[in-house]
Amino acid sequence: MNSFFSQPTLQLAQSLIGMELVHESKEGITSGIIVETEAYMGPEDRAAHSYGGRRTKRTEVMFDQPGSIYMYFIYGMHVCFNIVSGPPGKPEAVLIRALEPVSGIALMEKRRYSSWKRSPAQARKIMHLTSGPGKLCQAMGLGLELYGSKMNKGPVFLKENKKIPASMIEAGPRINVHYAGEAAEYPWRFWLRGSPYVSKS
Repeated sequence: MNSFFSQPTLQLAQSLIGMELVHESKEGITSGIIVETEAYMGPEDRAAHSYGGRRTKRTEVMFDQPGSIYMYFIYGMHVCFNIVSGPPGKPEAVLIRALEPVSGIALMEKRRYSSWKRSPAQARKIMHLTSGPGKLCQAMGLGLELYGSKMNKGPVFLKENKKIPASMIEAGPRINVHYAGEAAEYPWRFWLRGSPYVSKS
């Protein structure tokens, strides 16, 4: 599986779709099938945190081994989960944007809706649990403490679930990277065609 993360970043972003992301925590196990990703291509990509070779305390892990976990905080309220890709010293990563919940759904609902105070009707809509990078981190219990840890060598790992044919994977511009000039239009967001669990914004 370690070689899996060493694929070229654009290829990895597509290969992750259909894999099951699992988190074993003290509260219990949660998991979901990855249905949406975004690739960030390092120093040449104006949308990437490492654009221009930027190396800070925040981005340091992006220069590490492929399969390292890159967590970051955005908008003062959300955490995002990324898997480092590219060889060491080439700071690329794949953002996990959305999941189809599989295991620990009751725990996901507890984490998400107790704080957001969603109505019971909304809580029953399972497709809202993990349909966005901040939502899935909250539902899965993925926090900043995972920064720098390794996939498949700790509480977060992948399992094979669905084999998705290339014909079922759509591609388009990434979301909320309007600041990135022409890079905002690169078709480096990938999602499972027809999935109701894909993010809506």
